[in-house]
Parts: sequence; C-alpha cells; structure tokens
Amino acid sequence: MRACFQLAFRPRAVPLHTPSLSLHPQRFYAAPTSDRPSFRISRQSYPPRRDSSDPSSSDPLIFSPPLKEPDYDTPPSSGRLSVKEIAEAAGGRYDRKPSDDFRVVPASASYFTALPRFTDDLLGLEDLLRKCTTLPVVPPGEAPRVAWLTYAQYTASNAEPIRKASYAKLVKLLQRLNQIHPALIPDEVTDELKRFKRAVQPNENVPKPIVIDALGRARAVGRRKTSSAVVWLVEGDGEVRVNGRKLTEHFGRLHDRESAIWALKATERVGKYNVWATVAGGGTTGQAEAITLGLAKALLVHEPALKPALRRAGCVTRDPRRVERKKTGKLKARKMPAWVKR
Repeated sequence: MRACFQLAFRPRAVPLHTPSLSLHPQRFYAAPTSDRPSFRISRQSYPPRRDSSDPSSSDPLIFSPPLKEPDYDTPPSSGRLSVKEIAEAAGGRYDRKPSDDFRVVPASASYFTALPRFTDDLLGLEDLLRKCTTLPVVPPGEAPRVAWLTYAQYTASNAEPIRKASYAKLVKLLQRLNQIHPALIPDEVTDELKRFKRAVQPNENVPKPIVIDALGRARAVGRRKTSSAVVWLVEGDGEVRVNGRKLTEHFGRLHDRESAIWALKATERVGKYNVWATVAGGGTTGQAEAITLGLAKALLVHEPALKPALRRAGCVTRDPRRVERKKTGKLKARKMPAWVKR
C-alpha cells in the first residue's frame, strides 16, 4: 500500500528547457494542470515579465501574468449592480477606493446598552430636570392631575424587558417635572411630558351637565345592582308612572314604593312634579333604588339648592354594594354548616 501511494503521488520531472531553479527539498510539487504550472518558482528566481500577447514568447510556463486591479465599475457575472451604479442611483458621490469604511454609526450611545429606548428616555428626563432645577414648583397636591402610561403600556410600546422598579424611577422623574409651576414650565418639558401621558385622561372626562329641554323635562339615569332606570321629571301634579303603569301597580311592596319616590318625600316635593320612569334588569328592590338615584339627579336640575337635603337623605351617591358570591364549602356567601363533633 505504501509503495502504491508513493507511485501514485510521485512528482513529475521538471522540463529540460526550464532554467535552473532552486527547488525546496521538502516541498511537494503537484502535477501540472491547465491553470497551474508544473513547478513553483521562488520569488527571487522569477524571470522578467513578458507580455502574454507577444508571439515571440516561446515558454508560456515561466512568465508571470500581470497583476490587475479589481474592476469596481463592471457588474459581476451574477447580474448584480456594481458599487458605482448603486452609489449613483442613490445620488451620492462614488469613490473608487476599496478601503472605504461603510460602517453604520448608531444615532445614540444607548444602542450599546441592554435597554436603549428606556435609557434614552431616562437620560433625557434627567437632563431636563437638571436644566429646570431652579424653577419654582407647586405643592404635590396642587400639581396638574395627569394619568401616566401604565407599566404594561410603556413596555408594549418600547418592546423592551423593563423592570417595574426602573419604570417607577421614570415615573418619579415625570412627577417631579410635572410639579413645575404651570406659568413657568418650558415648552420642551411640556412636549416631553406629552409622550408619557395616556391617550385618554380620566381626570378630563367631565360628564355632560343635565339640562332642561324645550318641554320642561329633566332626564337622568340611575343604577343599583343590575338594575338601571331612566327618569324624566317635569313640573305637574304629582303623578308617577313606571314602565307606563302606576307606581302601585308596578311595585307591590310598600317599602319599594316609598323607596322609589324617597327623593321627593325627603324634600317635600311629592305633589309638585310628575315622574315618568323606565326600568330594566334586577328585582323590585334594585329597580326602586335605581329610580331613587335618577329622580334625585333630575330634581337637582330643577332645584340645585336641594343638594344638601338630598345628600343627607342619601339620594345623591350611588350604592355600590352587590350580592356577595357563594363560596365553596359554605352554605351561602358566609354561612358555614353546623359543626358536628362526631
């Protein structure tokens, strides 16, 4: 096997017409091919260059091909555009230097941090606070009420895994900037704070005031538990209708009848106004108390001075209580079964 290997890879002899060359004793010289000469010439023994187009050249193996600079203007064989064509199409200036550096420089140094967007926001707010440190501020209770972006909203917009403690630090800076006196706050601070405000500010959602229409009616809505009532109140002789029926027909219990018109009884206005109410949902108790709240709101439109009396009667504020759910292992919401020793 060893003999066969030596026989197969035995280097060929150097042609006789080749000039005397110094061959390395331990270098392997492969067999000649169409694109490779039959021997490797050391750099010191290179003959002078010859022109490949010269017909007088009798030995094509010993001349070295002239070095050629790469062509940056000619597109490659794959059909792609050259660097020059791309630069000219973009309207830029083309330079033939192949050593140009085309690296993209980040717009901010925070690019190299773990949270680039959050870092930019935090550093920007700290820079604004540093500039506005000497401006007068208002007490925390008198500062404008602002609803900032929640933690979930901010992380969703930034798409970065921000910690809650880090976001709390950001909100603290926003609150400090928001305490600057409104008459002296710079425009750049106002613009920066707008980026962190919610799209809908709950503090600015003021309910529309109830007005009396052309027919002298005041319309109001009341709710209790799962019941809702729409009440129209107009000056009259004291008639009350619930879903088109009389009060005594709709509510069989005396307590529900008194509860429905309790706002008129507490202010002694029973015979002065007519009431038309439509109720839906829940039971009789919930419907009666829903009418109470709606009737009190409509009565305040006609006579705003009755608000203290209605508040003392408990007709102005909605009752938020609901039925407590039954729990597992209990007979009702809180009732436990009787304990048996054995």
